[in-house]
Amino acid sequence: MADISNDITSTIGRRIRSERDLRGWSLAELAERSDVSKAMLSAMERGMTSPTAALLVRIASAFGMTLSTLIARAEMQSGGVCRKDEQPVWQDPATGYVRRHLSPATQMPLELIRVSLPAGAKVDFPAASYAFIKQQIWLIGGRLDFTEGDVVHRLEPGDCLALGAPSACSFHAPGPEAAEYLVALVRG
Repeated sequence: MADISNDITSTIGRRIRSERDLRGWSLAELAERSDVSKAMLSAMERGMTSPTAALLVRIASAFGMTLSTLIARAEMQSGGVCRKDEQPVWQDPATGYVRRHLSPATQMPLELIRVSLPAGAKVDFPAASYAFIKQQIWLIGGRLDFTEGDVVHRLEPGDCLALGAPSACSFHAPGPEAAEYLVALVRG
C-alpha cells in the first residue's frame, strides 16, 4: 500500500499546484490565504510529504472548495464506473483516518465517501469546510461522536445524521473499534 500512498501524495501535490496555477497565485499567496507555510506547500506540491487532513482543509478552503472536492479532483478518472481498485484512498498521517472516495467522476453534484476512523481518534474540521456542501453521515459500524458546533450527536450503527448549517465539527471514534461511516455530500 506504500506505493499507492506515494502515488496519492504526488497526485494531491500536483492538484494543489494546478489549482494554484489556475488562479495565478504564487506559492506565497497560497501560503497567506491558507495559513500553511511556503515550505510545507512546496513539499506537498513536489509530493515530498503527505499532508494532514487539517492542512488539506485549509488549502481547499483557500481555493473555495471542500476537502472532498480537492481530493476528488486530484484522483478521479473520467467515466461512469469507478472500480474499487481505482477509488482513491487517502490516509491522514496524523490520525490514521482513512478516506475512500467511492463516486466516479461525473457532473453530478453528489459524492459518496467511505471513512474509517480508528478507535480513539478525533478529526476536527472548521466551519469553512462545510460552506459549499450539504452532508449526511450514515454509521456503518463502531460508534461515532459527531460534534456540530455545541451539539454532540452520539451515533450507533445504522444511524443517519443530516448536518445543519455550516459550523465547526469534529468526528470522534470513542471505541472500542473503529468508526466506519459513509458520507453523502451534495455540492453547491
